[in-house]
Amino acid sequence: MFKNRKDAALQLAKALEKYKGDDPLVLGIPRGGAETAYYVAQGLQAEMGLVISRKLGHPQNPEFAIGAIAEDGSIYLSPYASSDVSELELEKIKKEQQAEINSRIQRFRNGKPLPELKNRTVIIVDDGIATGSTLMATIMLCRNKMAKKIVVGTPVSSREMATKLQSLVDDSIILEVPYPYHAVSQVYGEFNNLEDQEAVKFLLAWEKDKDKKSK
Repeated sequence: MFKNRKDAALQLAKALEKYKGDDPLVLGIPRGGAETAYYVAQGLQAEMGLVISRKLGHPQNPEFAIGAIAEDGSIYLSPYASSDVSELELEKIKKEQQAEINSRIQRFRNGKPLPELKNRTVIIVDDGIATGSTLMATIMLCRNKMAKKIVVGTPVSSREMATKLQSLVDDSIILEVPYPYHAVSQVYGEFNNLEDQEAVKFLLAWEKDKDKKSK
């Protein structure tokens, strides 16, 4: 059990210390992943960024993910969940979420591009893995941008996802794999929902820390 996101992120940073000398890029998936990324990047003395991926909701039930889209257009589709969705419906959902992604890039990064991923060790972090859809799309983005090594770090995940990641990325560090697994929040004593402004604050705090070090 973790006290809160900060406690979990600090423990995750320790578990990822072997990558400290690789000059890694720590990519957080907002909102919750922004706080995780900040403390992991601090611990590894690494560069931090926020990557935007959005789930693709089923037309009849938007809360049910049939897949996800990353900011570069990388698409992950769940083979079972998306089987009854037509191409026309899928295109409509993708366009809607791409528009939301563009809006969030402005909101979270002031429209700035992602840091360079090519030939780098990229550590994707979040405060926990639920369905894994947005994570899958983010992994595809990292591949498309030719990351040298892709690592996933998270405080909690299901057994199924932990097993799946072993064949999808170069390394995965998961601190807790509870069974039964109902929700990310079950391993946290305190798990408040972050607002957009709070997520942005963590990126701004990292940039401020970086400026101090460079002076």
